Amino acid sequence: MRAIESTGAAAARECLPFGLESIDRRLAGGGLACAALHEAAPDRPGLSDDAAATLFLASVAARRTGGASATVLWAVARRDLFAPGLARAGLAPEHVLYAECGRDEDVLAVMEEGLRHGGLAAVVGEVRRVPMAATRRLQLAAEEGGTMALMLKRWRKSDEDPLAAPSAAVTRWRIGCAPSAPLPVAGIGRSRWRLVLARQRGGEPHHWIMEGPDAQGRLALPADAEHRSTPARAAA
Repeated sequence: MRAIESTGAAAARECLPFGLESIDRRLAGGGLACAALHEAAPDRPGLSDDAAATLFLASVAARRTGGASATVLWAVARRDLFAPGLARAGLAPEHVLYAECGRDEDVLAVMEEGLRHGGLAAVVGEVRRVPMAATRRLQLAAEEGGTMALMLKRWRKSDEDPLAAPSAAVTRWRIGCAPSAPLPVAGIGRSRWRLVLARQRGGEPHHWIMEGPDAQGRLALPADAEHRSTPARAAA
């Protein structure tokens, strides 16, 4: 146990920054802990926010691969992932190993095995309900394997908050769609999200309006926000 805890403590010091000062300075350690469990949930029930939360985790996993020949294990309970969409967020199909699971329990078991393997860039799992004990097991497995665990918590009912249940996750996020930037011609501009850091271990919650990921999985601060006054930017 002492050896496992020692390994986990060393790995937990490694962080994956977003590369944006406005986010990284709000995160304990300056980024997402690489050997830890992180959760994300759609801000509201519905396809749009669900897709935004999925792409948020895809962008994190993409940056975790570093563009190298690393592999991300993605465990799903239903066949609704759109590979071209993940690729637009930086996670190319050749970097993803899909595990099709029928139940949340199977997703959690696959995640734990992948995390303990230690040879993956990240492990992503999609679930609806997770007991506290299971999140503790995933956190310990992430520390032991030195692998980032990313969990997408879907809405089960319209009045049941996916993040209401307690969790051992180091960070918990809510992702919602925001109006995109207007274009000088007819069309839809780059996507924008309401990015909410609902909880983090050792730090305070916060929220931002961000642009969705580019082909390298990088988020961006909206261009018009760069020119706002400090009070206006803080209000946004």
